[in-house]
Formats: sequence, structure tokens, C-alpha cells
Amino acid sequence: MDILSGDIALLVFRRVVRNNTGDVSLDSQMLDVLMELDGKKNLGSIAKKTGMNTGNLREAVLKLLKLNLIENVEVTGKFLDNEFMGYLNKQLALAIGPVAEIIIEDAVSDLGYKMSQIPGHEIAELIDLLSRDIQRDEKKEAFKLNMVKRIKEKGY
Repeated sequence: MDILSGDIALLVFRRVVRNNTGDVSLDSQMLDVLMELDGKKNLGSIAKKTGMNTGNLREAVLKLLKLNLIENVEVTGKFLDNEFMGYLNKQLALAIGPVAEIIIEDAVSDLGYKMSQIPGHEIAELIDLLSRDIQRDEKKEAFKLNMVKRIKEKGY
């Protein structure tokens, strides 16, 4: 299964419904991973949620693949581009000041992504996470409105 060689953090899997259900034995880590796999979350975010290290996660996924309980999902769609990320940083900086870049990096990491590989379908979750750090309601609303406008312009 060379799909699991290298960095697995961005891989996405989903559960498979099997007709020939027989006796299958799952350890607690395999069960934890299986319950989190929804075809949307990547393995990086699942590792954070379950507290598993990469080695244990890789091993659990490999076992689940061998049992044909999961399958790989090809992630398609747009990634957030540098122009959008620059705009995001500028808007957040207007709301909370110069720590905006660090707050964005932390939020992206919390979602399980790298700054250069944030899928467009995660933008709403990212905006929600970031807006929680804005204390003043009027600035929070302005931030959200500006970001929604830009999201529509960019077609995310």
C-alpha cells in the first residue's frame, strides 16, 4: 500500500459498506480512526483529534485498508491561493492587530493543513475559527462580511 508512504496528513478516507460482513476484530485505535473517517477530514486532523502519532495512525489505516473497511478519497477542488490568504491576513489584522498571521497559522494547523494546501471547502471552518479570536462584535461582523464577499468573488 504505497499510498501510505511519505506524508499522510492530507490523505482522506471514508468507510466502506460491505455486504459480506464477517467477524472482524478491531483494536481501539482502529476503531477510533474508523469512527472519524467520513470522506472529508484528512488524516492530519484525525491524528490531532484522536491524539495518535503518525506511526500509529499509519498502522491503523493500513489494517483498515487490508480489511476493506475504508477506501481512499481523491480530494478535488481548489486550494486557497496566496492572494486570498494575504487578504485574509489583512482583514484579520484590521480586527485584532499584528498577531493575525500567527493566529491564522495556528487555525490552519488546527484544521490539519499546511498553509500552502488549504482546500477551498474548508474556508467556512477557517473563517469561523478565526472570528472567535475577535473580541469586538462590530469588528467580528465586519471581518465576516468582508470574507464572505471575497469568498464569493473567488468562487470558493
